[in-house]
Amino acid sequence: MSACFALSPRFRCAPLLFLFPFVSVLTANAAAAGAPTAVPAPKLVLVLVVDGLPAEQLQRYRAQFGPGGFRRLLDQGASYSNAHQAHGVTVTAVGHAAVLSGAYPYQHGVIGNNWIDPLTGKSVYCTEDSKYSYIGEDTKPADGTSPMRLRVDTLGDQLRYATGNRAKVVAVSGKDRGAILLGGKSGTAYMFMDKSGNFASSTYYMQAHPQWVQRYQAGKPQDAYYGKTWRPLLADSAYVADAADALYPATTASPNQFPFSVYSDNGNPDADYYNRLKASPFLDALTLDFARAAVDGEQLGNNPAGVPDLLGVSLSAHDYVNHAYGPESKMSHDHLQRLDRMLADFLSYLDRKVGADRLLVVLTADHGFPNTPEFANMAHLDAGRVDHVKLVDALNGALSRRYGIARLVIAQSMPNLHLDGAAIDKAGLARSEVEATAARWLSNQEGIAQVFTRSQFDSGATGDTRMGVLMRRGWHRQLSGDLVVVTKPYWYFSTSGSGTSHGSPYAYDTNVPLVLTGRPWIKPGSYGQYAEVVDIAPTLATLLRLRPPAASEGRVLTELLNGPH
Repeated sequence: MSACFALSPRFRCAPLLFLFPFVSVLTANAAAAGAPTAVPAPKLVLVLVVDGLPAEQLQRYRAQFGPGGFRRLLDQGASYSNAHQAHGVTVTAVGHAAVLSGAYPYQHGVIGNNWIDPLTGKSVYCTEDSKYSYIGEDTKPADGTSPMRLRVDTLGDQLRYATGNRAKVVAVSGKDRGAILLGGKSGTAYMFMDKSGNFASSTYYMQAHPQWVQRYQAGKPQDAYYGKTWRPLLADSAYVADAADALYPATTASPNQFPFSVYSDNGNPDADYYNRLKASPFLDALTLDFARAAVDGEQLGNNPAGVPDLLGVSLSAHDYVNHAYGPESKMSHDHLQRLDRMLADFLSYLDRKVGADRLLVVLTADHGFPNTPEFANMAHLDAGRVDHVKLVDALNGALSRRYGIARLVIAQSMPNLHLDGAAIDKAGLARSEVEATAARWLSNQEGIAQVFTRSQFDSGATGDTRMGVLMRRGWHRQLSGDLVVVTKPYWYFSTSGSGTSHGSPYAYDTNVPLVLTGRPWIKPGSYGQYAEVVDIAPTLATLLRLRPPAASEGRVLTELLNGPH
């Protein structure tokens, strides 16, 4: 039985599987008839998300990786070179929400890391929920504590449902949004605490940590890196193609070139030190160390009920490094090499604990990254930064001169701008006219490529271009702005004069790794077919014989499936 959905410009058909996942009469009948039997389900599904990893970096440095990390996944798995986070606002929260929901922002409701609440006009954070607090940690009202703002379910929720909540779903990350959005509604999230360096959960999930977490925290592993120095892993000749050190002048806060030391100004581990860990390989080392503790403590992959478990691990440090130095830098290059060796150790550990033939691994990213404008300019590309604060001030001035209303843009959370609808109505103006006037003015400003308006989204008049499709997927009628502003390629919104950032619908931000590894289920090979990150959830649902998440629009990657499912 199948159903076809036309909820987005990417028309998809997917099988609807109404069956319990781990006991199949059909399998028994097929075996009796001599037909091929279904492959047993994996004991552990590991979903790895490397925050801010462009697909090109995985290929550019492939020859330098060791045999057990990224290269193992690429060589032994199904790897898609043309895979995308296929929505227009490519930031951490939006990308993580897509991985296991199979949904686009217009459905899952996570339209950015932050956005403007249309009821209050104030900025809200993607995982904030004042009803809950971190366990044993200081909690501010805007801290990320629950998946309340995620409006859909996820693969983990379907796994829990199908197994009567016996399957365990655990997510770990250096960022709260990385863990919470992977964990879904019924999993358990653990995140790095900036002030203490602990990994902790929140009262949304439990009232007190289990004993294994308490033992882990008591060991203070985060303090083991105090005073440590991050130096290049490889010989100098390995980095000759990277951007020159002169592109990153030293500041009072950082030397901006190797070596980097992690410490605090007061001489002891404190919040300053724990924050410095984030833009170093040490944060990922801690994240994987805690993930090991979770595997041991929760017996992940060895569930007493005989059902699969799911472990989501979001590795955050690469995003911090790329923001500071760009994917062209020696720092980004070396960080990926170090992460490769860490992953090799972690996968080897899982082979021993779970079994290589019972482990299914997915590797992807929440978004890619552009080069820094300075590096792009050296390649004669038009690149730069748009100061969005000044841009909005100037737009308000232009609209005031046109309509006589002092401040028509009342809130911004780029790329979304919100207009004062009440003032527009009071003046007897048509909202579509004011939107169009603002869009025309913005489109003539330096670094701006295109502006989409609420009226265009509502009427379906965004066009069938790639940009129009991606921006339409990323626009949520209840939450998004009246204007959505898209920069030109290699331009981005920033009030800073250094580093780089993502968030655009361009290929350098959307093209991410998509690799599935597990020989009993996956046909190894390099796949050139177009694929999307939203394809992960329905593909895993098929492999695990689950109902897909409710809002999933991804396709099942049938070309990589090994044997009947």
